[in-house]
Amino acid sequence: MRIYRYVWDIRSRFEKKRRQKYVERLVSMGLQLGKNVEIIDSFFFDPSHCFLISIGDNCTICPNVRLIAHDASTKRFLGYTKIGRIDIGENCFIGDSAIILPGVTIGPNAIVGAGAVVTRQVPPGTVVAGAPARVIGKLDDYLGKVEGIRKAKKVFDESYYIENLTEEKRRELLDSIGSDFALIV
Repeated sequence: MRIYRYVWDIRSRFEKKRRQKYVERLVSMGLQLGKNVEIIDSFFFDPSHCFLISIGDNCTICPNVRLIAHDASTKRFLGYTKIGRIDIGENCFIGDSAIILPGVTIGPNAIVGAGAVVTRQVPPGTVVAGAPARVIGKLDDYLGKVEGIRKAKKVFDESYYIENLTEEKRRELLDSIGSDFALIV
C-alpha cells in the first residue's frame, strides 16, 4: 500500500506539472488567465482559439470542463467556421464536465452546475444548470439555502478527506449524508 501511494504521489506531481506547462503554453498563445485561478485535473481550453478565452480572478474550473471557442459545424457546408469569445468573470465556479460554447459571457460571482451546456449569457450572481443551461436561481439565495442546511449538520474537516478516511469516519460521513448530502471543507 505504501509503494502504491508513493507511485501515485509521483504520478500526481508529474501530471500537475504537465498541466501547468500546458496552461503556460495556452497563455503564451493568448489565453487570458486571471490571478488565483484553480484548474482541477483534466480540461479542454480550445487550443486553436485560446486567444478568444478569458478567465477572471479567483475562479475554479473543475475537472473535464470544456471551453470551446469555435463551432465547426458549418465548415463542411459553407467552407468556414464560426468563432466567438468566451469570457468568464471573476469569482466564478465552473462545475465538473460543464461545456461553455462560443459567444458566451459568464458574469462575475456565478456558478455553472456540473454537466451544464452553456449556450448563452450567464448573468452576474446567478446559478445555472442543465443542457442547455438555464438560470435556476440567484447565488445569494443558493448560498443562503446551503448555509441554512449547515446549521443543522456537522461540517467535516480535512481529516475526512479520502486519504485520511478510516472505516469509522466513512460511516460517520454516510450517516450524516442521510437522504440528501453532507458538508465538508
